[in-house]
Amino acid sequence: MSVLDFDLSDSAFWTKPMAEREQAFERLRRRESPAFFEEMELSFAAKGPGYYALVKHADILEASRNPEVFCSGDGGATSIPDMPAEFTEYFGSMINMDDPRHARLRRIVSRAFTPKMIKQFEADVEEAAVRIVDDLLDKGPGCDFVAEVAARLPLKIICDMMGIPERDYQFVFERSNVILGGFDPEYAGDDLDQVAERLLTAGMELQQLVRDLAAHRAGNPTNDLTSSLVNANIDGEQLTSQELGSFFILLVVAGNETTRNAISYGLRLLTNNPGQRALWLEDLEGHAPGAVEEIVRLASPVNFMRRKVTRDFEMNGHLYRAGQKAVLFYWAANRDEAVFDDPYRFDITRQPNPHVGFGGPGPHFCLGAHLARREITVMFRELLRRVPQIEGGKPDRLHSMFINGIKHMECAF
Repeated sequence: MSVLDFDLSDSAFWTKPMAEREQAFERLRRRESPAFFEEMELSFAAKGPGYYALVKHADILEASRNPEVFCSGDGGATSIPDMPAEFTEYFGSMINMDDPRHARLRRIVSRAFTPKMIKQFEADVEEAAVRIVDDLLDKGPGCDFVAEVAARLPLKIICDMMGIPERDYQFVFERSNVILGGFDPEYAGDDLDQVAERLLTAGMELQQLVRDLAAHRAGNPTNDLTSSLVNANIDGEQLTSQELGSFFILLVVAGNETTRNAISYGLRLLTNNPGQRALWLEDLEGHAPGAVEEIVRLASPVNFMRRKVTRDFEMNGHLYRAGQKAVLFYWAANRDEAVFDDPYRFDITRQPNPHVGFGGPGPHFCLGAHLARREITVMFRELLRRVPQIEGGKPDRLHSMFINGIKHMECAF
């Protein structure tokens, strides 16, 4: 095997131009066996034994289908190093759990995210999109598309679902930025030793917000999700106060950050591919499903999830030992040449499109996938109807290994 001259654990790698990162992952996919990397050193987590980088579509599918072998709950799925116990108090929702606890929590909350339930939010999503485009036209070109458009829709919908009042939207937005801001100086500050404290503070503040709301809803229920969860209206089960707080953090960071980045990335794709924009404009409704899947594939808002191997297991010719870590790089798998013809091409008619932008198959497939698809569809339908030539400028990318994020992007129309 050729010696690699890059390190996925080096935060500097994630500041490189996108083309360089793509070339690095191409080299990893060409290897016969997964590459092994040392873990990064963090002031608030012990350095672990290292990890295998799974970058091939086939590897990620098989690992996802075997959650009893590639587990999420031992040290957490959202961080490569094992997180200290105090972190799991605030960030230990379903995404960092295994069955049976994972199954119980997912069963309680899943009814809020079925296609039937999402249909009930349809009018709210459409109304919000109309208002967002109204405001965009009032502000005029040159504004920040992320702040003025992409971030507003998913934030409003998630907060409305939970019953969070509009006066708290900015509060939620700012703290979710801190939680998923990685080591980006804009959100983490210049002193990286303070990252853990900022993360915990943001987590505690979001938890307190929803706990206060839950305490009120216990005696004054409405038709929001918080009332349902607090008052045991879903299968006769309810979340504990701690579980509710962690679930809310999962909702606002997963349901807000990921969808906003997909919308931002989608505008950039349309800007760089005018032929695909023209094709979509020919049939807004007919091409919307394929366009949304293709946006999610190329955006891959969540770069990875981490798993820990519970027992010796051979997969696609490689033996994984109990206790080893495997990191599932969805972004890389969505560009796998063995699965996607001309994988860097943006093609809204691509069929089939078996991307893993919402995670791999199995119990951890994205609970909010239906909602995310709906929000992306409605937002672009409104934009392309009313501002059909809108373009996104050069994106200011988030410095993060975990989230493929766009912080700011000026728009023109």
